[in-house]
Amino acid sequence: MAAAADKMSGDWGLIAGSGDFPFLVLEGARSRGIEMAVIAIREEASPALERAAKRLHWVSLGELSRAIELLHEEGVKRAVMAGQVKHNKIFSSIRPDWRLAKLLFALPAKNTDALIGAVARVLEDEGIELVDSTKFLGPLVPAPGILTRREPDKEESADLAYGRQAAQHIAALDLGQTVVVRDRACVAIEAMEGTDETIERAARIAGGQRLVVVKVSKPRQDMRFDVPVVGTKTIEVMRRSNATSLGIDAGRTLLFDREALIRAADEAGIAIEAVAPEDAAPRRKS
Repeated sequence: MAAAADKMSGDWGLIAGSGDFPFLVLEGARSRGIEMAVIAIREEASPALERAAKRLHWVSLGELSRAIELLHEEGVKRAVMAGQVKHNKIFSSIRPDWRLAKLLFALPAKNTDALIGAVARVLEDEGIELVDSTKFLGPLVPAPGILTRREPDKEESADLAYGRQAAQHIAALDLGQTVVVRDRACVAIEAMEGTDETIERAARIAGGQRLVVVKVSKPRQDMRFDVPVVGTKTIEVMRRSNATSLGIDAGRTLLFDREALIRAADEAGIAIEAVAPEDAAPRRKS
């Protein structure tokens, strides 16, 4: 019944940032008979969205009122946020309109979660429900288990366990979601630069020594936005950086182009383990 309702619905919208995420959402929705109206963020979204979406409007990052106006014009009642918006752009590189300026002034904390959570409340006040960004992407969200041919060895497993503890602490503070570890010590901790640059920085510090990467979700992760994402580029960065194992949260991490990602990890000898965020399930092949 729910699937049939989705297929009949024409009231879906997509708020698109950078990367592949918006394209995957469009494809997933289209496979269920839903053609989304797209509000693309000019400073972030790919121009290729012009070819991928039948109904698309460009807005600048600070134009919250215009974005809401366009969503209303398109009849959107439910919306998905997909794609990255760089943290530093949100707080330093935009000219906010009156509505966004008022929202920014009232924020209790100047971080991305606080901002996007406030935007979600504004949308809800306007009759637009912001929904789980993975709604149309179920196969890309892994279950608990070992995802690659190779399992982490004893040393990697110890580093992964230590890294999860460290990463959960920084994620709880909304500082970042990735740590890079060697011998139960943090080599690099993510701030605003993103996962790949954090790994590259760790490689420069470690000078070629073997590393382990852990990326987690936030406590009580809001799946409507800022969901952890791993793509093939991260695997390539890990390969170049001699990072041999990756730990992620099961059920709360998106694997872009999952088959290609796992194939690339296998070819590079990288082990990937997905662990249930709260109580880890027994490991199994996925």
